[in-house]
Amino acid sequence: MFGIAASSVQEIRSTDSMAGAANEIEHTNVPKVRHMLEWGHRTSYVVNAGMHFGLPATRPALVLILREARVAVLVDKIDRMTEVAGVHPLPRAFTGEERRWYSGLAYVDDSVIPVVQPSGFLTQEELAHLERAAEAGAARSEMQGAAQA
Repeated sequence: MFGIAASSVQEIRSTDSMAGAANEIEHTNVPKVRHMLEWGHRTSYVVNAGMHFGLPATRPALVLILREARVAVLVDKIDRMTEVAGVHPLPRAFTGEERRWYSGLAYVDDSVIPVVQPSGFLTQEELAHLERAAEAGAARSEMQGAAQA
């Protein structure tokens, strides 16, 4: 379970409703991303949150399309929406990748919830790799289309 600021989420959709807008990305070295989502004049890379956080495989049902990052996040469910009094800084025990993933911790109904940093789902290197893979896939599609014509 993780929290995310409502202001960071542009839209929430079911995975079923995204079928026509999602394109598979082939030959990527970023296993947590298998699709890119094109809607409007924007392209977002679809990150499987479970894979990102190293959790067991599940069948995500929802897509959170983020506002400021070029990321859409696959999640299993939304547990609840609530107002949080404040986000506390990460303790020093968080020393690895989680310092990039999380902006802090929130206390909600006797539970401590990590609050994600939207920009933490993909590094700049991962984004660059995904863009190259998407461009290569588009070029292959154009070549196949020209060969079939």
